[in-house]
Amino acid sequence: AFTAISFLKDIISKIFTLRYMIEMKYLSFITLFFAIFIFFGCGNKEKSSIDNTNSTIQKPLVEKVKLHSVNADDVTFTKNQDRLRLNNNTNKIILLNFFATWCPPCKAEIPHLVNLQKRYKDNLKIISILLEEDKPDSEVKSFIEYNHINYIITNDKNNFKLSNILGGIQNIPSMILYDKDGKVITHYMGIIPEEMIDSDIKKAIR
Repeated sequence: AFTAISFLKDIISKIFTLRYMIEMKYLSFITLFFAIFIFFGCGNKEKSSIDNTNSTIQKPLVEKVKLHSVNADDVTFTKNQDRLRLNNNTNKIILLNFFATWCPPCKAEIPHLVNLQKRYKDNLKIISILLEEDKPDSEVKSFIEYNHINYIITNDKNNFKLSNILGGIQNIPSMILYDKDGKVITHYMGIIPEEMIDSDIKKAIR
């Protein structure tokens, strides 16, 4: 009888050990999933017909895109080979931010962008490109007010055209930092520490 009881205890112990291992593996998987989600951002679920343009068609050397801004004057970008210039840019570096209002990592980075725009207002212009189709301006304005956004946000069907001209944005948030001459300094994908962007901005404005 004692042997049988010991055997049963051993079986029960192994069952609980196996259950614990399974739970820990499941927890590790969930943790890894959320870490990847936060640091690598959201997939761009908004698709535009412009993304389906035949890639074999030769693009013009110079392309212009005018975008409607919700909280500032409209902006016009000119893409000329490896340079992207902004109309009426007064010798400032440009940080393009591709985002969506439904994307948690995009919303998490907003306070950092607000800080950077405030800190470098004389040398930096942040422009957020909304990658959502048929989003009413009224909703975007409410989003801006709720998050105390102090930089430009564009809401235009041509936002997707700009994304396509720049090679296509597959994940958001994605950012591109340009120097005063319109040349790319660096790319960012997912949530990036504010200190890292701050360091790149300081180097660009020297």
